[in-house]
Amino acid sequence: MIKAAVLAFAILCQVAQAADSTTKWVGTWTTAPQLVETNNNPPSPGLTNNTLRQIVRISIGGDTLRVKFSNDFSTGATTLKSVSIAASKGGSAIDALTSKALTFKGSASVTMDAKTSVVSDPVAFQASSRMDIAITIVFGQTSASVTGHPGSRTTSYILAGDKAASTDFAGSVKTEHWYAINTIDVLAPRSAGAVAILGNSITDGRGSTTDQQNRWPDILSAALLGNAKTRQVGVLNLGIGGNWVLDGGGLGPSGVSRYQRDILDQSGVKWVVVFEGVNDIGSGGVNSAAAAKTRSDNLIAAYKDMISKAKAKGLKVYGATIMAFNGNSYYNQYSESCRATVNRWIRTGGFYDAVIDFDRLTRSATDTTRLGIATFQNDGLHPDAAGYKKMGESIDLELFVDPTAAVEPSSARPGHAKIAPKAAVTTQGRSLTTEYGAHRIDGTPAR
Repeated sequence: MIKAAVLAFAILCQVAQAADSTTKWVGTWTTAPQLVETNNNPPSPGLTNNTLRQIVRISIGGDTLRVKFSNDFSTGATTLKSVSIAASKGGSAIDALTSKALTFKGSASVTMDAKTSVVSDPVAFQASSRMDIAITIVFGQTSASVTGHPGSRTTSYILAGDKAASTDFAGSVKTEHWYAINTIDVLAPRSAGAVAILGNSITDGRGSTTDQQNRWPDILSAALLGNAKTRQVGVLNLGIGGNWVLDGGGLGPSGVSRYQRDILDQSGVKWVVVFEGVNDIGSGGVNSAAAAKTRSDNLIAAYKDMISKAKAKGLKVYGATIMAFNGNSYYNQYSESCRATVNRWIRTGGFYDAVIDFDRLTRSATDTTRLGIATFQNDGLHPDAAGYKKMGESIDLELFVDPTAAVEPSSARPGHAKIAPKAAVTTQGRSLTTEYGAHRIDGTPAR
C-alpha cells in the first residue's frame, strides 16, 4: 500500500512538472506506424510472451520523457507486460544504472486494443541530445497483425521469455525493424519546437548505414543542435519506404491519410517539411500526357490542402522538390514531365513558406533528369550515406529559428555538429532539399 502511494505521488509530481507554464512537451523522436507486411513480421520466437529491445536516437534532450506505443494498424489486442528505458551502451547492451520502468496510469502493464495507441506516464530520465535510448518491452499476448515500422535501419533484439533484467541480450535474435514503438516526447522549454518531416524512402533512409543514424534528417538534427539559435529544435522523421502522397497506391498509409496523426498531431511541432511524391509519379501509371497532368494536378491539390491545414495551426510549411530519377524504372517522358510540373509549382507557386531544393542540389549539371553526384546508389533514385550527408548539410538552419523565441547566448557544445553550408535560395525564400520514394530498379518495394 505504501509503495503504491509513493508511486502515485511520484506520478502526480511528474504531471505537475509537465504542466509548468515554463515548459511543454516536444517531440524528440518518432517513426511512422504502419501495418507491417508479413515478410517483415518479427522473426521466431516472435513477440508473444517474449522480450524485445529496440534502440532509438533522440534529437533534443531533457530530464522528463513520455513514450507512445502504437497498435493502430493491428486487428487484435497487444499487451505490454512491462516496459523500461535506459541509456544504450551500443548493440543490445544498456547502462543498468540509468534504467527506468515506464508506467501507464500508474500500472506497470497495459493492453492496447486493436486500432489504438497508449502513452506512458511522464518519467524522470536524464536524456542528452542525440542520445541512444534502449526501449525494452516484455510482451504478453500480441496481435497476429503487427503495427510497426519496417525501415528502422537499426538493429532490434528478441529474447524468449521475460528478460527485462538482462543488461546485454547475448544470443538474441536480431531484426532490422521496429515494432509497437511510436514517439518519444521530452519536457522542454516553452521556446523549443519540432520539425515534422513527411516523406518516403529517402527520408526513411534507404541507403543509409544500419545503426549509424545517418539519414538526412539525422544530419539536419546534428546541425540544429550545434547551432545556438536552433539547439532546442527536435527533428521528427515520418518517412515510410514506398509511400504515396495520394490514396490508392504505395506502401503504408498514404500521406494524405496519415498527415494529421503523423505530422500535425506531433507534440510541439512548429515546422512541417513535405518531401514526398516520387512514388506517386514513378509507380502510378503515369504513361501518357493526360495521366501526367492528372497526377500532377492531384498532387498539387494534396499539397495545397496540407499547407492550408498546417498554416491553420500557425505552422511554417516548407516544400522539397522531387529529385531526378532517370536511370530508374520510374522514368519515362511522361513521368519526367509530371515531376517537372510538380517541381515548378513547388518552387514558384507561392504556397510554401520556403523551398528546399534537393533537386537542384543533387541533379546532373549536364542532364537534369539524372542524379549528378557520385555518392548515390546505382539505382538512379536513392542516395547513400554520403549523399544523405550532403542533403542534410545543405539546409539553411535559419529556416528553423523562431523569431519569437529567446536565443541561448552560449556557443555550441562540444561534440555537436557545426553549422552546415546553406542550400541555394529559391524564389520562395530559403531552400531545403528533396526526398524520394522507394522501389528498387526492378520495381519491387524497397526499404
